[in-house]
Amino acid sequence: MADTAASTAEGPTIALDAFGGDHCPGPEVEGAVTAARAGNRVVLVGDRGKLEHELGRFPGWDSLPLSIHHASEVITMEDSPAKAVRSRPDASMPVAFDLVRQGKADAVMSAGNSGAMLACGLFKFRRIKGVDRPALVTSLPTRATDGWVALLDVGANVDCKPLNLVQFAIMGAVYAGWKHGKARPRVGLLSNGTEEGKGTDLTRAVHELLGAHGSDDFEYVGYAEGGGLFDGRCDVVVTDGFTGNVALKVAEATGRMVGGWLRKAVTADWRSKLGALVLRGAFGRLRERMNPDSYGAAPLLGVDGVAWLCHGGASSRAITIALQQAARSVDQGLTAALADVLTRNAALVEAAKSRGNDGGNEAAAAAKEG
Repeated sequence: MADTAASTAEGPTIALDAFGGDHCPGPEVEGAVTAARAGNRVVLVGDRGKLEHELGRFPGWDSLPLSIHHASEVITMEDSPAKAVRSRPDASMPVAFDLVRQGKADAVMSAGNSGAMLACGLFKFRRIKGVDRPALVTSLPTRATDGWVALLDVGANVDCKPLNLVQFAIMGAVYAGWKHGKARPRVGLLSNGTEEGKGTDLTRAVHELLGAHGSDDFEYVGYAEGGGLFDGRCDVVVTDGFTGNVALKVAEATGRMVGGWLRKAVTADWRSKLGALVLRGAFGRLRERMNPDSYGAAPLLGVDGVAWLCHGGASSRAITIALQQAARSVDQGLTAALADVLTRNAALVEAAKSRGNDGGNEAAAAAKEG
Protein backbone atom coordinates (compact mmCIF):
# COMPACT_ATOMS: atom_id res chain seq x y z
CA MET A 1 0.00 0.00 0.00
CA ALA A 2 1.06 3.61 -0.45
CA ASP A 3 2.78 5.64 2.25
CA THR A 4 -0.29 7.79 2.76
CA ALA A 5 -3.43 7.39 4.83
CA ALA A 6 -6.09 5.10 3.41
CA SER A 7 -9.16 6.80 2.00
CA THR A 8 -11.69 3.97 2.09
CA ALA A 9 -13.28 5.13 5.35
CA GLU A 10 -14.50 8.41 6.72
CA GLY A 11 -13.19 10.10 9.82
CA PRO A 12 -9.83 11.14 11.26
CA THR A 13 -6.60 9.32 10.47
CA ILE A 14 -4.47 8.27 13.44
CA ALA A 15 -0.70 7.83 13.05
CA LEU A 16 0.23 4.95 15.35
CA ASP A 17 3.82 4.60 16.54
CA ALA A 18 4.00 0.83 16.04
CA PHE A 19 7.40 0.44 17.76
CA GLY A 20 6.86 2.21 21.07
CA GLY A 21 5.47 -0.41 23.43
CA ASP A 22 7.23 -3.06 25.51
CA HIS A 23 6.01 -5.88 23.26
CA CYS A 24 5.88 -4.07 19.93
CA PRO A 25 4.78 -4.40 17.24
CA GLY A 26 2.35 -7.26 18.05
CA PRO A 27 -0.18 -5.43 20.26
CA GLU A 28 0.01 -2.29 18.11
CA VAL A 29 -0.71 -4.19 14.91
CA GLU A 30 -3.54 -6.27 16.38
CA GLY A 31 -5.07 -3.19 18.02
CA ALA A 32 -4.83 -1.24 14.77
CA VAL A 33 -6.47 -4.05 12.79
CA THR A 34 -9.35 -4.24 15.27
CA ALA A 35 -9.81 -0.46 15.15
CA ALA A 36 -9.67 -0.47 11.35
CA ARG A 37 -12.29 -3.23 11.19
CA ALA A 38 -14.54 -0.89 13.20
CA GLY A 39 -13.99 1.84 10.59
CA ASN A 40 -11.11 3.83 12.10
CA ARG A 41 -8.37 5.02 9.75
CA VAL A 42 -4.90 4.10 10.99
CA VAL A 43 -1.36 4.56 9.65
CA LEU A 44 1.13 2.15 11.21
CA VAL A 45 4.50 3.90 11.51
CA GLY A 46 7.66 1.80 11.70
CA ASP A 47 9.76 -0.79 9.92
CA ARG A 48 7.76 -1.80 6.84
CA GLY A 49 9.11 -5.34 6.59
CA LYS A 50 8.36 -6.17 10.22
CA LEU A 51 4.92 -4.62 10.03
CA GLU A 52 3.97 -6.48 6.86
CA HIS A 53 5.15 -9.71 8.48
CA GLU A 54 3.02 -9.05 11.55
CA LEU A 55 0.02 -8.04 9.45
CA GLY A 56 0.26 -11.39 7.70
CA ARG A 57 -1.51 -12.88 10.71
CA PHE A 58 -4.65 -10.99 9.69
CA PRO A 59 -5.99 -12.09 6.29
CA GLY A 60 -7.67 -9.27 4.39
CA TRP A 61 -5.92 -6.49 6.29
CA ASP A 62 -5.03 -4.75 3.03
CA SER A 63 -8.74 -4.13 2.36
CA LEU A 64 -9.06 -2.18 5.63
CA PRO A 65 -8.52 1.58 6.14
CA LEU A 66 -5.02 0.69 7.30
CA SER A 67 -1.67 1.63 5.80
CA ILE A 68 2.05 1.61 6.57
CA HIS A 69 4.50 4.52 6.66
CA HIS A 70 8.09 3.34 6.89
CA ALA A 71 10.35 4.61 9.68
CA SER A 72 13.79 3.04 10.04
CA GLU A 73 14.60 3.87 13.68
CA VAL A 74 13.12 3.41 17.16
CA ILE A 75 13.14 5.40 20.41
CA THR A 76 13.34 3.02 23.38
CA MET A 77 12.24 3.45 26.99
CA GLU A 78 15.91 3.76 28.01
CA ASP A 79 16.73 6.63 25.63
CA SER A 80 17.18 10.22 26.72
CA PRO A 81 13.94 11.71 25.34
CA ALA A 82 14.94 15.10 23.93
CA LYS A 83 18.30 13.81 22.65
CA ALA A 84 16.66 10.83 20.93
CA VAL A 85 14.00 12.99 19.27
CA ARG A 86 16.66 15.33 17.89
CA SER A 87 19.18 12.67 16.85
CA ARG A 88 16.75 10.14 15.33
CA PRO A 89 14.44 12.07 13.02
CA ASP A 90 13.44 8.83 11.27
CA ALA A 91 12.33 7.09 14.49
CA SER A 92 8.72 5.91 14.49
CA MET A 93 7.47 8.36 17.15
CA PRO A 94 8.73 11.65 15.64
CA VAL A 95 7.77 10.44 12.16
CA ALA A 96 4.21 9.90 13.41
CA PHE A 97 4.16 13.50 14.66
CA ASP A 98 5.55 14.68 11.32
CA LEU A 99 2.66 12.98 9.48
CA VAL A 100 0.25 15.18 11.42
CA ARG A 101 2.30 18.31 10.68
CA GLN A 102 2.25 17.37 7.00
CA GLY A 103 -1.53 16.92 6.96
CA LYS A 104 -1.30 13.15 6.31
CA ALA A 105 -2.79 12.28 9.71
CA ASP A 106 -4.93 14.02 12.30
CA ALA A 107 -3.56 12.61 15.57
CA VAL A 108 -0.70 10.59 17.05
CA MET A 109 -0.92 7.56 19.32
CA SER A 110 1.99 5.73 21.00
CA ALA A 111 2.75 3.32 23.84
CA GLY A 112 6.34 4.52 23.95
CA ASN A 113 8.68 6.69 25.99
CA SER A 114 6.55 9.32 27.77
CA GLY A 115 9.40 11.84 27.88
CA ALA A 116 9.94 11.48 24.15
CA MET A 117 6.20 11.96 23.65
CA LEU A 118 6.38 15.22 25.58
CA ALA A 119 9.47 16.30 23.65
CA CYS A 120 7.79 15.55 20.31
CA GLY A 121 4.70 17.44 21.42
CA LEU A 122 6.76 20.50 22.36
CA PHE A 123 9.16 20.43 19.41
CA LYS A 124 6.72 19.47 16.66
CA PHE A 125 3.22 20.56 17.74
CA ARG A 126 4.27 23.43 20.03
CA ARG A 127 1.93 24.54 22.80
CA ILE A 128 -1.56 25.96 22.78
CA LYS A 129 -1.18 29.73 23.15
CA GLY A 130 -0.66 30.60 26.80
CA VAL A 131 0.05 27.06 28.04
CA ASP A 132 3.23 26.84 30.12
CA ARG A 133 3.50 23.04 30.36
CA PRO A 134 1.44 20.25 28.77
CA ALA A 135 0.12 17.47 31.01
CA LEU A 136 -0.81 13.82 30.68
CA VAL A 137 -4.26 12.97 32.02
CA THR A 138 -5.92 9.62 32.61
CA SER A 139 -9.16 8.38 34.17
CA LEU A 140 -9.60 6.14 37.21
CA PRO A 141 -12.82 4.47 38.38
CA THR A 142 -14.42 5.68 41.61
CA ARG A 143 -16.75 3.91 44.01
CA ALA A 144 -19.69 5.88 42.62
CA THR A 145 -21.76 3.89 40.16
CA ASP A 146 -20.14 4.37 36.77
CA GLY A 147 -18.09 7.17 38.33
CA TRP A 148 -14.71 8.35 37.05
CA VAL A 149 -12.05 10.80 38.14
CA ALA A 150 -9.54 12.49 35.82
CA LEU A 151 -6.02 12.55 37.28
CA LEU A 152 -3.30 14.87 36.00
CA ASP A 153 -0.41 15.22 35.59
CA VAL A 154 0.56 11.52 35.44
CA GLY A 155 4.11 11.81 34.15
CA ALA A 156 4.90 14.74 31.90
CA ASN A 157 6.24 17.21 34.51
CA VAL A 158 8.20 16.24 37.61
CA ASP A 159 8.84 19.81 38.80
CA CYS A 160 5.89 22.21 38.77
CA LYS A 161 5.04 25.74 39.85
CA PRO A 162 1.62 27.21 40.73
CA LEU A 163 0.89 28.25 37.15
CA ASN A 164 1.27 24.65 35.97
CA LEU A 165 -1.14 23.14 38.49
CA VAL A 166 -3.66 25.92 37.90
CA GLN A 167 -3.57 25.27 34.15
CA PHE A 168 -3.79 21.52 34.82
CA ALA A 169 -6.98 22.19 36.79
CA ILE A 170 -8.48 24.15 33.89
CA MET A 171 -7.46 21.59 31.26
CA GLY A 172 -8.52 18.68 33.47
CA ALA A 173 -11.97 20.19 33.79
CA VAL A 174 -12.25 20.39 30.00
CA TYR A 175 -11.18 16.75 29.73
CA ALA A 176 -13.67 15.60 32.39
CA GLY A 177 -16.42 17.39 30.51
CA TRP A 178 -15.39 15.83 27.20
CA LYS A 179 -14.65 12.32 28.46
CA HIS A 180 -17.15 11.88 31.29
CA GLY A 181 -19.90 14.38 30.46
CA LYS A 182 -19.38 16.58 33.51
CA ALA A 183 -21.00 19.98 32.94
CA ARG A 184 -19.08 21.79 35.72
CA PRO A 185 -16.51 19.32 37.07
CA ARG A 186 -15.47 19.33 40.71
CA VAL A 187 -11.71 19.86 40.94
CA GLY A 188 -9.58 18.77 43.90
CA LEU A 189 -5.89 19.29 44.67
CA LEU A 190 -4.00 16.18 45.81
CA SER A 191 -2.48 16.68 49.25
CA ASN A 192 -1.60 14.84 52.47
CA GLY A 193 -4.62 16.19 54.30
CA THR A 194 -7.68 18.39 53.92
CA GLU A 195 -6.77 21.00 56.53
CA GLU A 196 -5.74 24.47 55.33
CA GLY A 197 -2.15 24.16 56.56
CA LYS A 198 -1.45 20.82 54.92
CA GLY A 199 0.63 20.24 51.84
CA THR A 200 3.71 21.94 50.45
CA ASP A 201 4.45 25.53 49.51
CA LEU A 202 3.34 24.62 45.99
CA THR A 203 0.01 23.05 46.95
CA ARG A 204 -0.79 25.81 49.43
CA ALA A 205 -0.21 28.47 46.76
CA VAL A 206 -2.41 26.61 44.26
CA HIS A 207 -5.09 26.01 46.90
CA GLU A 208 -5.21 29.74 47.59
CA LEU A 209 -5.39 30.64 43.89
CA LEU A 210 -8.13 28.17 43.02
CA GLY A 211 -10.10 29.08 46.10
CA ALA A 212 -9.93 32.82 45.45
CA HIS A 213 -10.84 32.76 41.75
CA GLY A 214 -14.19 31.20 40.94
CA SER A 215 -14.84 29.79 37.48
CA ASP A 216 -17.97 29.02 35.49
CA ASP A 217 -16.09 26.07 33.99
CA PHE A 218 -15.32 24.13 37.18
CA GLU A 219 -15.91 24.08 40.93
CA TYR A 220 -12.87 23.94 43.17
CA VAL A 221 -13.65 21.66 46.15
CA GLY A 222 -10.32 21.94 48.01
CA TYR A 223 -7.68 19.45 49.02
CA ALA A 224 -8.14 15.77 48.24
CA GLU A 225 -6.26 13.09 50.15
CA GLY A 226 -5.24 9.84 48.48
CA GLY A 227 -8.66 8.36 49.09
CA GLY A 228 -10.14 11.32 47.26
CA LEU A 229 -9.12 9.65 44.02
CA PHE A 230 -11.82 7.03 44.55
CA ASP A 231 -14.51 8.39 46.87
CA GLY A 232 -16.43 10.19 44.12
CA ARG A 233 -16.14 13.69 45.66
CA CYS A 234 -13.91 14.93 42.81
CA ASP A 235 -14.27 14.69 39.04
CA VAL A 236 -10.70 15.96 38.58
CA VAL A 237 -7.67 15.64 40.85
CA VAL A 238 -4.61 17.76 40.13
CA THR A 239 -0.99 17.10 41.11
CA ASP A 240 2.56 17.21 39.73
CA GLY A 241 3.74 14.55 37.29
CA PHE A 242 5.95 12.71 39.79
CA THR A 243 3.22 12.29 42.40
CA GLY A 244 0.57 11.58 39.78
CA ASN A 245 2.62 8.87 38.10
CA VAL A 246 3.29 7.17 41.45
CA ALA A 247 -0.39 7.39 42.40
CA LEU A 248 -1.47 5.93 39.06
CA LYS A 249 0.94 2.99 39.25
CA VAL A 250 0.04 2.26 42.89
CA ALA A 251 -3.66 2.28 41.96
CA GLU A 252 -3.12 -0.10 39.04
CA ALA A 253 -0.91 -2.42 41.12
CA THR A 254 -3.48 -2.45 43.93
CA GLY A 255 -6.18 -3.43 41.46
CA ARG A 256 -4.09 -6.32 40.18
CA MET A 257 -3.30 -7.45 43.73
CA VAL A 258 -6.95 -7.39 44.82
CA GLY A 259 -7.89 -9.26 41.66
CA GLY A 260 -5.29 -11.92 42.47
CA TRP A 261 -6.56 -12.26 46.03
CA LEU A 262 -10.11 -12.64 44.75
CA ARG A 263 -9.15 -15.35 42.23
CA LYS A 264 -7.29 -17.26 44.95
CA ALA A 265 -10.18 -16.95 47.39
CA VAL A 266 -12.87 -18.15 44.98
CA THR A 267 -10.87 -21.21 43.93
CA ALA A 268 -9.85 -22.28 47.44
CA ASP A 269 -12.40 -25.14 47.73
CA TRP A 270 -15.49 -26.52 46.05
CA ARG A 271 -17.87 -24.28 48.03
CA SER A 272 -15.96 -21.19 46.95
CA LYS A 273 -15.94 -22.39 43.35
CA LEU A 274 -19.71 -22.94 43.46
CA GLY A 275 -20.25 -19.46 44.86
CA ALA A 276 -17.97 -18.03 42.18
CA LEU A 277 -20.05 -19.75 39.51
CA VAL A 278 -23.20 -18.12 40.84
CA LEU A 279 -21.48 -14.73 40.96
CA ARG A 280 -19.67 -15.09 37.63
CA GLY A 281 -21.51 -12.18 36.05
CA ALA A 282 -20.78 -9.86 38.95
CA PHE A 283 -17.12 -10.89 38.98
CA GLY A 284 -16.93 -10.21 35.25
CA ARG A 285 -18.28 -6.69 35.71
CA LEU A 286 -15.83 -6.10 38.56
CA ARG A 287 -12.91 -7.32 36.46
CA GLU A 288 -13.88 -5.00 33.63
CA ARG A 289 -14.22 -2.07 36.01
CA MET A 290 -10.72 -2.70 37.40
CA ASN A 291 -9.06 -3.35 34.04
CA PRO A 292 -6.68 -0.44 33.23
CA ASP A 293 -6.80 -1.36 29.54
CA SER A 294 -10.29 0.16 29.39
CA TYR A 295 -9.11 3.59 30.56
CA GLY A 296 -5.30 3.57 30.36
CA ALA A 297 -4.77 5.91 27.40
CA ALA A 298 -3.73 9.44 28.31
CA PRO A 299 -3.95 12.47 26.03
CA LEU A 300 -1.17 15.06 26.16
CA LEU A 301 -3.19 18.17 27.01
CA GLY A 302 -1.79 21.58 26.18
CA VAL A 303 0.04 20.89 22.93
CA ASP A 304 -1.41 22.33 19.74
CA GLY A 305 -2.37 18.96 18.29
CA VAL A 306 -3.81 15.61 19.30
CA ALA A 307 -1.43 13.10 20.91
CA TRP A 308 -2.41 10.07 23.02
CA LEU A 309 -0.13 7.83 25.09
CA CYS A 310 -0.72 4.26 26.32
CA HIS A 311 1.41 2.59 28.99
CA GLY A 312 4.32 0.53 27.69
CA GLY A 313 2.72 -2.83 28.43
CA ALA A 314 -0.55 -1.92 26.71
CA SER A 315 -2.52 -4.83 25.28
CA SER A 316 -4.03 -4.84 21.80
CA ARG A 317 -7.38 -3.96 23.40
CA ALA A 318 -5.86 -0.91 25.06
CA ILE A 319 -4.37 0.15 21.71
CA THR A 320 -7.75 -0.18 20.00
CA ILE A 321 -9.53 1.86 22.65
CA ALA A 322 -6.82 4.54 22.53
CA LEU A 323 -7.11 4.81 18.74
CA GLN A 324 -10.86 5.21 19.03
CA GLN A 325 -10.51 7.85 21.74
CA ALA A 326 -7.96 9.74 19.67
CA ALA A 327 -10.33 9.76 16.70
CA ARG A 328 -13.20 11.01 18.86
CA SER A 329 -11.07 13.79 20.34
CA VAL A 330 -10.28 15.00 16.82
CA ASP A 331 -13.91 14.83 15.72
CA GLN A 332 -15.14 16.69 18.80
CA GLY A 333 -12.46 19.39 18.84
CA LEU A 334 -10.86 18.71 22.22
CA THR A 335 -7.81 20.89 21.47
CA ALA A 336 -9.92 23.88 20.46
CA ALA A 337 -12.06 23.44 23.59
CA LEU A 338 -8.92 23.59 25.74
CA ALA A 339 -7.83 26.85 24.11
CA ASP A 340 -11.29 28.38 24.60
CA VAL A 341 -11.53 27.53 28.30
CA LEU A 342 -7.99 28.73 29.01
CA THR A 343 -8.93 32.06 27.44
CA ARG A 344 -12.10 32.30 29.54
CA ASN A 345 -10.02 31.74 32.69
CA ALA A 346 -7.32 34.28 31.79
CA ALA A 347 -7.66 36.16 35.10
CA LEU A 348 -6.91 33.00 37.09
CA VAL A 349 -3.96 32.18 34.84
CA GLU A 350 -2.52 35.69 35.20
CA ALA A 351 -2.84 35.50 38.99
CA ALA A 352 -0.98 32.17 38.95
CA LYS A 353 1.84 33.65 36.89
CA SER A 354 2.57 36.09 39.69
CA ARG A 355 2.99 33.29 42.23
CA GLY A 356 5.98 31.43 40.79
CA ASN A 357 9.37 31.74 39.15
CA ASP A 358 10.23 31.24 35.49
CA GLY A 359 8.96 27.96 34.06
CA GLY A 360 12.39 27.01 32.73
CA ASN A 361 13.24 25.31 29.50
CA GLU A 362 10.48 22.92 28.43
CA ALA A 363 12.84 20.82 26.35
CA ALA A 364 15.12 20.38 29.35
CA ALA A 365 12.15 19.34 31.43
CA ALA A 366 11.17 16.83 28.74
CA ALA A 367 14.67 15.37 28.80
CA LYS A 368 14.19 14.37 32.43
CA GLU A 369 11.18 12.19 31.67
CA GLY A 370 10.77 8.70 30.26
